[in-house]
Amino acid sequence: MDVRIKWVEGAMFLGESGSGHTVVMDGAPENGGRNLGLRPMEMLLTGMGGCTAFDVKMILDKARQNVTDCVAEIQAERADTVPAVFTKIHVHFIISGKGLTDKAVARAVNLSAEKYCSASIMLSKAVDITHDYEIVDVDAQ
Repeated sequence: MDVRIKWVEGAMFLGESGSGHTVVMDGAPENGGRNLGLRPMEMLLTGMGGCTAFDVKMILDKARQNVTDCVAEIQAERADTVPAVFTKIHVHFIISGKGLTDKAVARAVNLSAEKYCSASIMLSKAVDITHDYEIVDVDAQ
C-alpha cells in the first residue's frame, strides 16, 4: 500500500492513495489552515471507523441479516500534552434493519474488534478502545 502526501499551501495537504483517490487535509485557521479539510487525527479516526463499519456490515450480510443502515459514531479522547495521542476511543454502532438478531450484531461487532479490523486492532495496542451497539428495527417504526 502506498500513499503520497503533497503540501498545497498554509496547512493544507492532499493525500493521494495508491488506488487513485484524493482527500484534503487542512488545519484550523489559528494553525495556518483554512479549515477546508479533515485534520490528520480526524482522518486517522475516520479510517478506523470506516474499517470497522465495513467489517460489521459485511459480517452481517454474510449472516443473512437484513441491514438497511450501518452507522459507527466514534468519540475519542486525546492526551492534554504533546504528543496529543488518542487515549480512549469509543465506537457506538447503530445498526438498522428488519428482523436483526442481537446475537448476530454482537458477533459482528466482536469479530471486527478482535479479528478483522486491522486499523482498530493496531490502535488498540496503544489506546483503550471500547464498542457497543444499538439495533433499530425498521419494522417497528
